[in-house]
Amino acid sequence: MTEGMERKTMKIVNVAAAIVIEDGRVFATQRGYGPWKDYWEFPGGKIEPGETPEEALRREMLEELGVETEPSALLARAEYDYPEFHLSMLCFLTAVTKGELTLKEHEAARWLGRDELLSVRWLPADLAVIEELRDHPALSAEPADPGR
Repeated sequence: MTEGMERKTMKIVNVAAAIVIEDGRVFATQRGYGPWKDYWEFPGGKIEPGETPEEALRREMLEELGVETEPSALLARAEYDYPEFHLSMLCFLTAVTKGELTLKEHEAARWLGRDELLSVRWLPADLAVIEELRDHPALSAEPADPGR
C-alpha cells in the first residue's frame, strides 16, 4: 500500500436468493425501489444475525412474495463489489410449498426459459449466476407461456 493511502473497508452484506424453477422456467423479480430500481433479481434478501441462509430465505420469500418455501441444494455463490458494499449471495434451488407467488415489494415478475435469461436487465451479482443456471437440466429453451 502506498504511504498515505488507506484501504477502504467495504461493508459485507450476506444474502440468500431463491432459484425457483417450475415447468422449465426460472422465477425472476424486478426491483421496485432504490438505486437499482427496474433491475431484475432472484428473490431473497439479507441474512439476519442468528439466521441460517435457509431460514433467511424462507422468511424473505414469505415477506416479499407471500409463499412458504423449502430451499434445497446450493446452486451458486456470487461475490460482487457494488460501490457501497460487497455482496455475498448464496443461491439455493427452492420449491414453493404453500401459497401463490404474490408481488408485495417487487414491480414485476417473469418466468424465464433458458433462452430468455438475458432478455432482462439483471443486477450485476445476479447476472454472475446466470452462466451456472443456463446449463441447469430443469430449464427449458422453449419460450415462456404468455399466461405464465
